[in-house]
Amino acid sequence: MRIRDAKVVICCPGRNFVTLKIQTDDGIYGLGDATLNGRELAVAAYLTEHVVPCLIGKDASRTEDIWQYLYRGGYWRRGPVTMTAIAAVDVALWDIKAKALQTPLYNLLGGRVRDGVMVYGHANGRDIDEAADEVGKYLSQGYLAVRAQCGIPGLPTTYGVSKDKMFYEPAEAGLPVENSWSTEKYLGHVPKLFERLRSTYGDEVHLLHDGHHRMTPIQAAHLGKQLEPYRLFWLEDAVTAELQEGFRIIRQHTTTPLAVGEVFDTVWDTKTLISEQLIDYLRMSLRGGGITALRKIASFADIYHVQMGSHGATDLSPVTMGAALHFDLSISNFGVQEYMHHSPETLEVFPHAYSFVKGYMHPGDRPGHGVDLDESLAAKFPYQRAYLPVNRKLDGTLWNW
Repeated sequence: MRIRDAKVVICCPGRNFVTLKIQTDDGIYGLGDATLNGRELAVAAYLTEHVVPCLIGKDASRTEDIWQYLYRGGYWRRGPVTMTAIAAVDVALWDIKAKALQTPLYNLLGGRVRDGVMVYGHANGRDIDEAADEVGKYLSQGYLAVRAQCGIPGLPTTYGVSKDKMFYEPAEAGLPVENSWSTEKYLGHVPKLFERLRSTYGDEVHLLHDGHHRMTPIQAAHLGKQLEPYRLFWLEDAVTAELQEGFRIIRQHTTTPLAVGEVFDTVWDTKTLISEQLIDYLRMSLRGGGITALRKIASFADIYHVQMGSHGATDLSPVTMGAALHFDLSISNFGVQEYMHHSPETLEVFPHAYSFVKGYMHPGDRPGHGVDLDESLAAKFPYQRAYLPVNRKLDGTLWNW
């Protein structure tokens, strides 16, 4: 089962996606997601110019060897461009392997250890009233877990709050939009949101919140302590995690569960956080090296009671969602999977087997990861340059978006 050809498909059915298609000499093909939001063409070029030529002629079943070849053999290791490209190759090869064996991907990962994958949706509003109403809408659809964000008084824009409540997409065409921010205003308002949500919806619903890297460790510790009465499922990305040791300060002051990692690339980004039990959930997605890498990271996390809660926003294509559900279904230390709805155009370009039923996602039983690509339809949606926003404090200082 040798690799005969590989190509990169770029399309924009509402937002940009980069898809790697690997073809074998016996007619089987596999798909991998190579999307890196705001830097899509960098990964596309890395694959086309540097990776694809090295794949031709290789045995597609040797997933571990090819992973090591692209990681160790590349010399310039790690980084989002490199690891996204490796992830696309790896997921496509696992897709091929499962299709060749005519079985759903999860059967190659140890089989199912649960019946479904609990997911959480994104509720947001301009103020607390609207955010509370949006949480109710998700609960009425059967969601068991909901991330809640709301506008902050005195700030014209706030992360996570959008006009379109179902298809939130922060990247916009043109040059980066600049948002305004005040951590002080934010810290004074967020506890009021969750006080309202608990009083309205009770204790059964799992409530989550994303700080989006905007606090210092002591600020995050203060917020975590304030949120303890409302029993969050997790507080996500409270601080930037380049300094992993910063989470020690947060841990010393609050029992609110902590989640981080959607921007992580390798296990080295997680080492201190996991081994010192400074987090409760790891948010790494398959973008961090693919299934081969994330299985090992999940096993490492499991030793230290850390659960997986993979990133699943619309900046990852349905290919990643499909593969992630097979991964989630097969690991013992799964916590929850983020699930943001793709646009109807995206779902038409990427026909898929996965489905949502009463709070849980199911990957389906098609061979492979169950997601395909309609190339003729994709060609009708050409690439459009788009960027995520940048963020400035009220005094003009550039801050974390």
